[in-house]
Amino acid sequence: MPHLTVEYSSNLTGFPKAEVLQALNQAVAASPEIQNESDLKTRLVALDDVEIGTAPASRAFVHAQLRLLSGRTPEAKKDLGERIAGVLRRLTPRPAGLMVQLSVEMVDMDRASYVKERL
Repeated sequence: MPHLTVEYSSNLTGFPKAEVLQALNQAVAASPEIQNESDLKTRLVALDDVEIGTAPASRAFVHAQLRLLSGRTPEAKKDLGERIAGVLRRLTPRPAGLMVQLSVEMVDMDRASYVKERL
């Protein structure tokens, strides 16, 4: 915990994966909500098979989902979401003629049933 998954359409050529991963981890770890930076697990998933809307327009997307143990205030979750959106807004490529949508979703994980171990 927390788990950050960023999905993006693979037509975003030149997506700077290593830079995005590092910048996201730094931004999220800087939040007072994160007690231990080593608990943060981030992954990027490029998706080849996507359909965005119904029009034949050139479109792309980036969607981030941050899964956190329950109990955070709405303000804390909003702050984390803005940190993530800021990084993605800054680093997502914008190829000419491609409309890019960016979204960030916060998901509470049930604290009572979550299991984690350090092996």
